[in-house]
Amino acid sequence: MTRLIGSGSLVIATHNAGKLKEIQALLDPYGVQCLSAGSLGLPEPAETGTTFAENALIKARASAEASGMAALADDSGLSVDALGGRPGVYTADWAERQWFEGEPGRDWFMAMGKVEGMVQALGTNASRACAFHCVLALAWPDGEYAVYEGTAPGTLSWPPRGEMGFGYDPVFVPEGYDQTFAELDPADKHAISHRADAFKKLVADQFG
Repeated sequence: MTRLIGSGSLVIATHNAGKLKEIQALLDPYGVQCLSAGSLGLPEPAETGTTFAENALIKARASAEASGMAALADDSGLSVDALGGRPGVYTADWAERQWFEGEPGRDWFMAMGKVEGMVQALGTNASRACAFHCVLALAWPDGEYAVYEGTAPGTLSWPPRGEMGFGYDPVFVPEGYDQTFAELDPADKHAISHRADAFKKLVADQFG
């Protein structure tokens, strides 16, 4: 039987305010109060895994052990068919600015341009099919854990459109829509996103 988190407080293993807000909105109906690892001053572990599941578990376990509380982490990314599934687990890494490019941090417009440039280099017939993936990992301080996986298929769009969302949202058009994730009302995005798909599985398992 899967261990249940129940209501109460849950550490979200992220320092990303946008991600925390999305997760809190998804867990609000179940009486779960989300605390970010950032607000608790918890360190960010090195994401050395080669799969979304491995990286999600690294983050969830680190937060659970450091806080003594149940922790939830996600690892998510964009896979592009024409690029053999890249950037995949390296989705965020593609946005990292190098020291010679200015202040350290992430430049998502640069990352979106990199993806688009690589696809365009393959020719006009290159597939623009892609998908967002999300793996949620729940971990407890004693080592127990659970994993839930979600996917949102779609196509790449260029140039970027919309000012909501974050990451690669402005170039991702979900299947069945003509707006990007960054143009959709947040409530509509939450209903169809890769994270929502993974959360449906978590909710079915945890809150039945």
